[in-house]
Amino acid sequence: MQIHEGRIKAAFDSGVFVLRLCGDVRLTLSATLDNQAKRLADVPGLKAVMIDLRKTTNVDSTALGFLAKVAMAVQGRLEQPPTIVADNPDVQRMLDVMGFSRYFTLVEAPITEPSELSVLDEIPADEDGLRQRILEAHRILMRMSEHNREEFQPLVEMLESQEVASPPR
Repeated sequence: MQIHEGRIKAAFDSGVFVLRLCGDVRLTLSATLDNQAKRLADVPGLKAVMIDLRKTTNVDSTALGFLAKVAMAVQGRLEQPPTIVADNPDVQRMLDVMGFSRYFTLVEAPITEPSELSVLDEIPADEDGLRQRILEAHRILMRMSEHNREEFQPLVEMLESQEVASPPR
């Protein structure tokens, strides 16, 4: 099976923000996802958020953390929680295990799509920025469920110790 490098596309149409993740979405795209989560918190006229994972072959835990940040950024602003559309059984299982059903509506059905999604430019991050984003993403995941807290506590502790050992430049 060929794995395709990850890409992120987005559109905002009639109050609906659609974020489509394609291919193998990993920590290298975390700055782009973080940027979208931060922007969503201030989007005027936002009525719904739809995350389309139908073209996603894999999502690592850092990217999942920033998807959770998207839900938290709009919590209380929308009538319905953000929707995730996923038809890959492996991706569905990961979302289920991570407790995403508490923060998102998870569906398999096709969605009405905006006419045009724009490919988002990947935002580069240096090593320190990447470590900070990995740490933030996993702290977010830990807040989602006890399972996640137990799963990611060792990683978070290791990253925090690296942070103390090598202060910012």
